[in-house]
Amino acid sequence: MKEERKVTRELFDQIMVPCYAPAPFIPVRGLGARVWDQRERMYIDFSAGVAVNALGHCHPVMIKAIEGQARELWHVSNWMTNEPALRLAQRLIKHTFAERVFFCNSGAEANEAALKLARRYAHDRFSAQKVEVISTQNAFHGRTLFTVTAGGQPKYSSGFGPTPGNVTHVPYNDIEALQNCFERYGDNVCATIVETIQGEGGVISGTQEFLHMAQHLCKWHKAILIIDEVQTGMGRTGSLFSYMDKGVMPDILTSAKGLGGGIPIGAMLTTHEFASVFTPGVHGTTYGGNPLACAVAAAVFDTINTPEFLDGVKTRHMMFMAGLKKINANQSFFKEIRGEGLLIGCELNDDRRGKAADIVAAAGKQGLLILMAGADVVRIAPPLNISEEDIIEGLARLEKALTAKV
Repeated sequence: MKEERKVTRELFDQIMVPCYAPAPFIPVRGLGARVWDQRERMYIDFSAGVAVNALGHCHPVMIKAIEGQARELWHVSNWMTNEPALRLAQRLIKHTFAERVFFCNSGAEANEAALKLARRYAHDRFSAQKVEVISTQNAFHGRTLFTVTAGGQPKYSSGFGPTPGNVTHVPYNDIEALQNCFERYGDNVCATIVETIQGEGGVISGTQEFLHMAQHLCKWHKAILIIDEVQTGMGRTGSLFSYMDKGVMPDILTSAKGLGGGIPIGAMLTTHEFASVFTPGVHGTTYGGNPLACAVAAAVFDTINTPEFLDGVKTRHMMFMAGLKKINANQSFFKEIRGEGLLIGCELNDDRRGKAADIVAAAGKQGLLILMAGADVVRIAPPLNISEEDIIEGLARLEKALTAKV
């Protein structure tokens, strides 16, 4: 038997597939919006595991849910259903447009299911030629071959051989380009997939006009409107789901990240009509609807889905925006500060363009966990219940990182 080596950051470079470049420290425990590493250094968490830890680290309602379910049932196959999955589905249906729910493991898998459902519905209800998918440039919908193709960012799809065909991209928020694309493909369009806010694409909000036009064109051409809320859903923007503030109604909605608050789970929400073509055996997943994950997600859902909690997200948004503007007033680090709720993007000034990764690293040295959204945008997506104290302290650390030489 091989001797187990001491767990260090260096060990990652020796034994893990090198598709990540982790920070030089290893987090070992967290509480709320704070994380401690192996050396017991404390970090303020403005990243929430990339908008996943909606309630922060080790929230009591999640601990209670996971401990309770762990004593009852962990996993069963989809040859049968289970109570936690049905309870979570009931919540999602009651509080959204949806009539049917499909559970899976991640946002990529939810979007894969959504795109497959759209293609299948068009095939079964119309024709085998109704296959065109319209997406937007600089989108992000996951890492499967279909979803990276839909995402429209070549850096994620190049080098993997032939990608799925019949996917076209238009500039985000460009109504004329969207209209022209529908005019080109007409009734052969089976779906449009769009984020209400492009997270990975730079934290850019979709305009109501653009989203409304996407909905209108889909209805006119009997296509399906897929709204990707993997990052924006579950309270991230100050509403349960972002589409509720945009005045649009999806045919399919995808959710993940904050849905489980740190437990891997994704969901595809849709109506009876569209769900009807996913008959037994057409699609599936081993872990979808896992009782343990669904029990935790239900506890997260109940905590977030209250007026008081969602109003708190909006209040924290104002705190962040005021603090970031104050920092920017001193030395003008950012060209623009934008976003909704607790998904905020700070676009760097021209003299700092391309240095978002350097600023993320500098923040780590100051004891702050932040994100990037492309090379020019620093992204902030903290736990939705982050305290005012941690907001103030985290912003102070961010200012130190910005003033460091990068």
